Formats: sequence, structure tokens, C-alpha cells
Amino acid sequence: MLVRRKGRLIVAACSVTVCFAAAIVMFGQQSGQPQGQPPDPAKKGQGRKGGGFGPQLGPLEETGFTSIFDGSTMKGWEGDPEFWKVENGALVGWCTAEKQPAQNTFLIYRGGTFADFELKLDYKLTGNNSGIQIRSIELPDVKLAMKGYQADMDAQQRFTGQFYEERGRGFLAMRGQFNYIAPDAKKGIVSSLGSDEELKAIIKSDDWNSVHLIARGNTLIQMINGRVTSMLIDDDAAGRKMDGLIGFQVHRGPAMRVEFKNVRVKKF
Repeated sequence: MLVRRKGRLIVAACSVTVCFAAAIVMFGQQSGQPQGQPPDPAKKGQGRKGGGFGPQLGPLEETGFTSIFDGSTMKGWEGDPEFWKVENGALVGWCTAEKQPAQNTFLIYRGGTFADFELKLDYKLTGNNSGIQIRSIELPDVKLAMKGYQADMDAQQRFTGQFYEERGRGFLAMRGQFNYIAPDAKKGIVSSLGSDEELKAIIKSDDWNSVHLIARGNTLIQMINGRVTSMLIDDDAAGRKMDGLIGFQVHRGPAMRVEFKNVRVKKF
């Protein structure tokens, strides 16, 4: 549980949610191993005395995930065909200087809504900005537009790895931040997950990156290429959503191209 004392956020007790989040952070920071890679045998035994989250532990085995993209068709997805297609085994969104959507447009997964879940995928972005929507809604008056939590990404790597809220509360947790949003919507930093430059260095430009998003109750965790890049505990009941749609963004503006593949999800 997080409480505010003298204007500062402090950790008063370790709830199940916070313990789970802390364990993810410890694993991501101390193992130093990309997801899917075994630990370095040369570093065996170099962890803390008595064991714990050290290099001797490898990543958790991936189990229970279901693919939500078949690799060849748009089955289960809806987007504007002027800006979305399937190409070379990936969902591809794009725009050019001459061909622009009226506003940010989204490819929306129509296979249901998701509350507590994990989402894994690979993406490659060239130019401008994109994002992954989770626990989002579709705007009733704007076709194929979404509002809600977004795992942000951009070609200049200014925002990649942060949590943003599309058409909502804006920046929620910048890259390298573990943040808390109080019931009155005030935001505060709980802890650092690493420096911005350190985390920026793990992101590949114009190449494939792996993203792992976890939503459990009021806690959201984002990982890129095996490192925790941002985390959020959201107690703003009036502003947050606890379930919703998954989608991908084509951002209006400079020319861009984004590709998504190996999209898989696990519900809890």
C-alpha cells in the first residue's frame, strides 16, 4: 500500500500487487539477461549471498499464451485498409506526407476485452510515432480512434518504453520511472528503474524489438528486450480503466511505418 506523508509518496506496506511488481523489477535489473536467453555460465554463482534474484536464475518459461495474429490475414482485427495491411508475416501500419489519416487511427483487436493479462509481441518502427493500446476504449463518435493506456514508441527513442494515456491523462510513467497515481489523480515517482540513457541504449532503431506488457489489477509493467522500462500503480479510479481493448496506432504527422508480429496474450 502506498500512502502520502508530508507531500511525499512512501511505501508503507508490501501488498501482493507491489510485491509482484517489485519482483519483476528485481528480476529485470539483476538478472541482466534478455528474455529467452539462458544465464551466462561464466557468471554462475556471482549473485548475492544466499541466492535470491541473481544471475544463476534464467528467465521464466513462456507458458499459457495464445496467438491473436495468424501471420497472414487480418482475421480478428479491424483497421482502415488505407493505412493497415499484412505483409511478410506482420501487421503493418503506415502513412506518408501525402497520405494522412484524419486523426490518429488504430488497428483494433476484436477478439474481446482484457482485464488482467500479459501481452507479448515484436515490433519495428521507422519514422515518427506509434504505440500499443491496452485496456482502451473505442471512441463512439470517431471511427477507429482509441482512448486509454498506451505503451508509447517513437523513432527518435524519446518516448519509447514509457506509459502514456491516449486522449486522456497524458504522460503517466516516463522511461525509467516507477510511478504512482493517487486517488486524487496526483502523480509521484516511487523509484527509478535505471537512467533514461541506459534504457534507451537497449532499444533498436529500424530493427525488431520485443515488448512484454503486464496488467494486474491497478499495476502496469512494461518491458523492452528483457528490461523493465516503466511501471505504474494507478489508484485514480475516476481516470483509469481496469479492462478494455488492445490496439495498435498509426500516428498522424510525418511519414512512418510500424510492423507487429508474434502477437500473443495470456489472460488471468
